[in-house]
Amino acid sequence: MTTPVRVTFEDTDIEKIAEADGRVAVIVTPDGKLDTAARRVNRLTKGALKRLTDSDTWGKVKSGELRTLAWPVGMKAEALDVLCLDRGAKQAETRRAGVALARAKSGKELLVLAGSVRRPADLALGMALRCYRFTEHKTDKGRDVEGAVRVMTAKPDEAEAAFAPLAAVAEGVIYARDLITEPANHLTTTEFANRIKDMEKLGLKVTVLEEEAMCKLRMGALLSVGHGSASPSKLAIMEWRGGADTAAPLALVGKGVVFDTGGISLKPAAGMEDMTMDMGGAGVVCGAMHAIAKRKAKANVVGLVGLVENMPSDRATRPGDVITSMKGDTIEVINTDAEGRLVLADVLWYAQETFKPAGIVDLATLTGAMIIALGHEKAGVFSNDDTLCNAFLKAAEAEDEAAWRMPLAQAYDDMLKSDIADMKNIGGRPAGSITAAQFIQRFVKDGVPWIHLDIAGVTSVKSETRYAPKGASGWGVMALNRLVADMFEKD
Repeated sequence: MTTPVRVTFEDTDIEKIAEADGRVAVIVTPDGKLDTAARRVNRLTKGALKRLTDSDTWGKVKSGELRTLAWPVGMKAEALDVLCLDRGAKQAETRRAGVALARAKSGKELLVLAGSVRRPADLALGMALRCYRFTEHKTDKGRDVEGAVRVMTAKPDEAEAAFAPLAAVAEGVIYARDLITEPANHLTTTEFANRIKDMEKLGLKVTVLEEEAMCKLRMGALLSVGHGSASPSKLAIMEWRGGADTAAPLALVGKGVVFDTGGISLKPAAGMEDMTMDMGGAGVVCGAMHAIAKRKAKANVVGLVGLVENMPSDRATRPGDVITSMKGDTIEVINTDAEGRLVLADVLWYAQETFKPAGIVDLATLTGAMIIALGHEKAGVFSNDDTLCNAFLKAAEAEDEAAWRMPLAQAYDDMLKSDIADMKNIGGRPAGSITAAQFIQRFVKDGVPWIHLDIAGVTSVKSETRYAPKGASGWGVMALNRLVADMFEKD
């Protein structure tokens, strides 16, 4: 796993400012008020800081933004980053301010003079999330090593204690990003399962079902997706038992298609290289389980991910084939590129049969239609239960991970009717994301609270997101962790 940037907290010592290496960041309020550390910086720089904050330029700077003074006189640092932040800044604003610092950091060591910041732990989380580079396949990895972050604050012990669970969440996000970014020739189904198995060192119980076991369970939907690949299909199960022995777990279910060619319904060549991220749902589930275990959540949570590769070959499932799911329902495969829902169908049924969960959240990079509907800003949320759904939307908002609830209705479900089987695997172009969700809902038992998250637009993008550089975002790890804490964790 990519090593998160090292963040430490220490007492404010203004005598150390002048000799700090790399970059120094000072916090100034929008009205230009300087705290003790800022006044020290102003003296060192012969009044340069005050001239900036008294200028018209500072009046145009919004809270959370920064301006940089290069090679400040009187200081060893190569740059002084002046961060504008309101004293009463809330969680999201403070985290985004941390992102701004990390963006300017450019890999250098950073000393943050955070004496006036109410939420230094959130400032540090923003930095930890944004200081991310995937260098596993670079020959000169040392060039991209992130310099450490030191945060000077009035109460370092309190800040460090507050940051500890946030650091666990940041590790989970980074773990998910690494998995999503990893090329498919490295992250095969077998390697993915091995990495999940390695999470046993966090206290998770990990079980991996091979094809023989899944055949006995009659998981014909999941297995049909991997027929054309030389990589064996697998089901990996991660159990965290931090709650009461009798408490039913929350089940997190992820689509883990390590590469998606579309199968016989072959995708166009342009952009197919991005299909290494089609295991994004499984990556986020693994990241969430990593965070939950690392911070030792007082809840019972089980993560299940179906690991397959969708390839064309003489063994591959064909359009027009009829397959049988673990539930027993038959499915007419109209398009082999609508494979993720087939994986989820069997994993969802297995989760319910085995664990009798209190609720289920499934995640998948499921439909291009979701990108058309919501772009790359929000994930689509579908649910059969208002209580669970509202709790998730509240958690997502609290963690600054944008999501939007979408509709479900019988009219959409009717679009899946087949003349020769119990259902088709697609309902046509109209409402493609909704009919996909309706398909998945058919494998949710009556009375089981369920959420489906279509994360196709937010999992990996070509531009910087709120907390990540371009590429894999790890969207969902923080929201799922918060959902567990808010709704399922008991003291």
